[in-house]
Amino acid sequence: MGTIDPRTVMWTTACEMIDRAERLHRQFFQPVTAPVHDLCWEPPIDITETDSEVLITVALPGVDSGAVKVTVDTDRVSVEGFRGPSAMPRGSLVHRLEIPYGKFERQITFPAARLQLGQSEFANGCLVLKLSKQPFMERRIDV
Repeated sequence: MGTIDPRTVMWTTACEMIDRAERLHRQFFQPVTAPVHDLCWEPPIDITETDSEVLITVALPGVDSGAVKVTVDTDRVSVEGFRGPSAMPRGSLVHRLEIPYGKFERQITFPAARLQLGQSEFANGCLVLKLSKQPFMERRIDV
């Protein structure tokens, strides 16, 4: 039985690892099938509630208040807008990009609630919405 050359083993192992990396890349980085303008991210939120109101805090770092649209229906709140990418000096080396940019949208549904926007404030990178609960009047229909 002959001896095995360690260079051959290392080369074979390296080629197998490259093949595996390419398979993983193809598996997880598929071409985007949706149009780019339809892609969006969801900002994180905090929701607290009392007997009379709901307080929603939406984390929107780096978003201009004029780039945000809030829609309040009787049982749903929608926050949408756009965050531009951070400025990067030309020729800079990017180590990490974790803060999302582009179109964002967040919809929060409140079943069996009637909400009305009371106050909204944009401070410290957060949008704070104070919604008052409206009494739900049951309508009876006599037949």
